Amino acid sequence: MEYILKFKELEKYFKKADFTDVKVFEGNTTLRRLIASMLSYYPWWIIQLYRMRKLLVGILGLVKHEAPEVLPNLQPEEVSFTPGENVTFFIVRCAKEDLFWVSETPDDKHLKAYFGVVKEPVNNSVNRFYVITTVYYKHWTGPVYFNLIRPFHHLVVSRMAQYGLTH
Repeated sequence: MEYILKFKELEKYFKKADFTDVKVFEGNTTLRRLIASMLSYYPWWIIQLYRMRKLLVGILGLVKHEAPEVLPNLQPEEVSFTPGENVTFFIVRCAKEDLFWVSETPDDKHLKAYFGVVKEPVNNSVNRFYVITTVYYKHWTGPVYFNLIRPFHHLVVSRMAQYGLTH
């Protein structure tokens, strides 16, 4: 966390967050490639989790976001670093080439969430990546929803990052 907060522009994504998760991974890849691979990771079990999420969304009366007809297979050059642009369903909020990338999930009534990756060079061929999730509850359904999905969050983010390091 200390390294992440060296970037003053990232502080606002942690202030007064209801939930913060930082997972650390190391590997021989670039920030762009890691993000592209992570956001292109859709094994069968994640697709099933999204289907179960639809039921939960209906029960809690949350915003129903349209599922893409085609699952993305992003290339590194397709990862935008321009605030306001979309990368899959994420909206880029703050990014600096080869340093960090922070995005926001689409607007919901129950919570606001940010997903980001910060790169720290370790040596000539290895980088340390901090994969960040912060959540802000906006409604009583926010903590209910997030606490139900939290165990899956940890699994999904870890697997996405591991996939991102190898593809």
